[in-house]
Amino acid sequence: MKINLTPVFIGFLLFFVVVSCVKDTDFDQADEIVLTPRVDLDLIYFNLVASDFFDSNTSNQILTLSDTTQLRFLNDVEVQENLRRADFYFKFTNSIERTFEAEFQFLSPQNDTTYVAQTTVAQGSVANPIITEYTEIVEGADITDLTRASKVIVSVTIPSSNANLEGALNLQSKVTYYVEL
Repeated sequence: MKINLTPVFIGFLLFFVVVSCVKDTDFDQADEIVLTPRVDLDLIYFNLVASDFFDSNTSNQILTLSDTTQLRFLNDVEVQENLRRADFYFKFTNSIERTFEAEFQFLSPQNDTTYVAQTTVAQGSVANPIITEYTEIVEGADITDLTRASKVIVSVTIPSSNANLEGALNLQSKVTYYVEL
């Protein structure tokens, strides 16, 4: 059986397909589309041993250790203007028989403090290291303060130390930035 498709039949079929598949589209809605990219970055890490908190040459305690990390991602003007939220995640593993106070001080290029976060790290032992996890979510009015920062100083403070103290304090951290475009 041979099917003969006439130009009129093909035109009718094409018209039916085009008309039946189109629905009213409001192209003005394209202005309402908001893209929210998520950027995950490693932030700070360190491995400190108990002897870092004691100077064996002078027999003096070193109660606070600090380190500075540049925040290069926040240097971008578009990021500064469009950052809506930042989720900081810190994971400490402590096998030193002391608690620690950890402070994260965010500084502007002029070294003015723009934002501060802090937590207590639980005491562990060499036989039983303890994990302390801390999350800091920055959004709303605080996000403006954060975007002015160009670096972060992390300081860990131990209440006391001596030459016989053993163990290690490790930190791993990351940040998730939410940018609205």
